[in-house]
Amino acid sequence: MKTILVSAVALIDIDGRVLLAQRPEGKSMEGLWEFPGGKVEPGETPEIALIRELEEELGINTWQSCLAPLSFASHSYENFHLLMPLFACRKWEGTPISRENQALKWVRAKDLKNYPMPEADIPLIPVLRDLL
Repeated sequence: MKTILVSAVALIDIDGRVLLAQRPEGKSMEGLWEFPGGKVEPGETPEIALIRELEEELGINTWQSCLAPLSFASHSYENFHLLMPLFACRKWEGTPISRENQALKWVRAKDLKNYPMPEADIPLIPVLRDLL
């Protein structure tokens, strides 16, 4: 089974809310809510991949020094195994906007459980709830 490395972030705003992105129509797991991020390309570190993905998907810029390792997910789906480090980020430049037709929503940590998420993301909810 192939292992895919994906880097994700819990963007945390000044009010302690976390940004979720809804997977767009036509993509696998469409309609589910997830933490922003994406695949780590060959030659990239998880942090560099995340900085690139945030600029591409949300139009915001951040720095490696602002990405704090928080937790990780390790989950076997039917056709691949996902390994996903989750970083916390409280500082970035710009306002997150959807550049890839995904809905965005700022959510309180205690309410994350009310959003349908990919199986790999679900164990990360208590980590965020305890942090915030």
